[in-house]
Amino acid sequence: MRTHDLVIVGAGSGNAIVDDRFSHLDVAIIDEGPFGGTCLNRGCIPSKMLVHVADVADGVREAGRLGVDAALHGVRWADVRARVFGRVGREAAEGEDGRRGSPYVHVYKGPARFTADRTLMIGTGEGAVTIRGEQVVVAVGSRPAVPEPVAASGLPYETSDTVMRLDGPPRHLAVLGGGYIAAELAHVFHAAGSRVTVIEQEDTLLADLDEDVAAAYTEIAGDRYDVRTGTALTRVEGAPGRLRLVLDDGATVEAQTLLVAVGRTSNGDRLHVDRAGIAVHDDGRVVVDGFQRTTAPSVFALGDVCTPFPLKHVANREAGVVAHNLLHADDLIRTDHGAVPAAVFTRPQIAHVGRTEQQCREEGLDYAVAVRRFSDTAYGWALEDGTGFCKVLADRGTGLLLGAHILGPQAATLIQPVVVAMSLGIGAATLARTPYWIHPALTESVSEALLDLDLGP
Repeated sequence: MRTHDLVIVGAGSGNAIVDDRFSHLDVAIIDEGPFGGTCLNRGCIPSKMLVHVADVADGVREAGRLGVDAALHGVRWADVRARVFGRVGREAAEGEDGRRGSPYVHVYKGPARFTADRTLMIGTGEGAVTIRGEQVVVAVGSRPAVPEPVAASGLPYETSDTVMRLDGPPRHLAVLGGGYIAAELAHVFHAAGSRVTVIEQEDTLLADLDEDVAAAYTEIAGDRYDVRTGTALTRVEGAPGRLRLVLDDGATVEAQTLLVAVGRTSNGDRLHVDRAGIAVHDDGRVVVDGFQRTTAPSVFALGDVCTPFPLKHVANREAGVVAHNLLHADDLIRTDHGAVPAAVFTRPQIAHVGRTEQQCREEGLDYAVAVRRFSDTAYGWALEDGTGFCKVLADRGTGLLLGAHILGPQAATLIQPVVVAMSLGIGAATLARTPYWIHPALTESVSEALLDLDLGP
C-alpha cells in the first residue's frame, strides 16, 4: 500500500489546493470523472454558457418593444451544445494533463471509498488499489437528489447532470422543483423552444429567497411557463417520451421529458466516510469546524460535501483555507461565511446576500427596509424595465447592512458593492454617500435604495 503525504479526493475545487507550495510533498489526486468537478463539467459553467444563449434569444424576441425589428429564426441546439461542451471538455482534459505532467502529483482515476483511517481503495475488482495519506482532503461534492416517486417509477428522467447534453430541446419539459437550478434550466429550454411546466410544492418558486423576490419571480415565471405551486408529485406513469405526472392535488401533467431539480445531496455516503471516523450531519454533509477539519485527525473537507453554502465561490474560498492549513498546522486560519452572495442566472437575473426580510422578522431584529425599482433610474428607462428592483435591509441601531436582494438585469454584478460593505463592516449611510455612483448606471438603484433607508437619528 502506497502512502502519500497528501491525498485529495475530488478534482473539482479540491484540485485548486495544490500549487508550487506543495512541490516538496508527494501528492495524490483521485477522481473517477473528468477534472473540474460539477462546476466545469455539468454545473455552473455549461449552464451559464447556455443561459447566455437563452438571454440572447429572448432579447431578440423582445426587441420589438424597444423599436427594433428583429426575428429569431431558431436556436441551433446541436451547435450550441457542441460549442459549450467542446470548450468544457478541453478545459477538463487540460486540467488533468497538467496534473499528470507534475513531478510531485500522482493522479488516480476511479471511484474511491474509505476502508479505514486515511486509507482509501480506488477502483473495483482486480484493478483496485489501496493508498493511504498522511493528510487527506475530502472534496467529492454532491449529486442531484431524486425523490422516491421518480426513482420508483422505473421511467427515464433527467437531472442537471444530464439534461444539458440532450440531443435537442424537448417539445414539453416538466421541471420538478422550484429552486435555482430549476429556474435557470427552465429559462434555457424555454428560450430554446420547449414548452415548460414547473411543479413546486412550496407556494412560490425560489421560496428560500426574500419573499418579495420569490413573489415577483413566481409571477414573471407564470407568464412564461405553466407553473404549478403548492403541489407535490405522487407518482410518474406512462412510457418513455410520454410521461404522465400525477400530483397530490389530483391534477396531471403530460410531458415528453422530466427534469428533476429538487436539490442536491452530499456524496460523503458514496465515499463511506464513516469508515474513516468522519462524522456527518443529519442531511449527509460531512461535519467540519471553522478550519475545515473533519472529526477525523488530519482529514479536511471542503465544498458541497460539507458546506452549508453549496456554491463554487464558497468551495474555492474553502480550498484556499484548506491549502493554508495543510501547510501551517501551527497557524490555522478560519473560513469566513459571514456575507456569502449568490445569484440565480434566470430571466430576470436574481442576486442576494445576507438575511431575507422574513429572517429579520423571525429573529426579532429592529430593521429598516427600502426598495428602489429599476424603473426609477435613467438606465432602467433605457431598458424599458418594469420588473427589476433592489431591496436593502439594515439594522436601525448600527446602520449596518443585514441583507440585499436584487431582481433584474445585471443583478449578479449589482450586488457586489453591498457584499463588500457587509464583509468590511461599512454602514449603509457610508456606502451610499462616500463613493461616487456612476450615472446613469443601474447601480443607482442600489445607491438610492441605501439612501431611502430610515435609520432614525
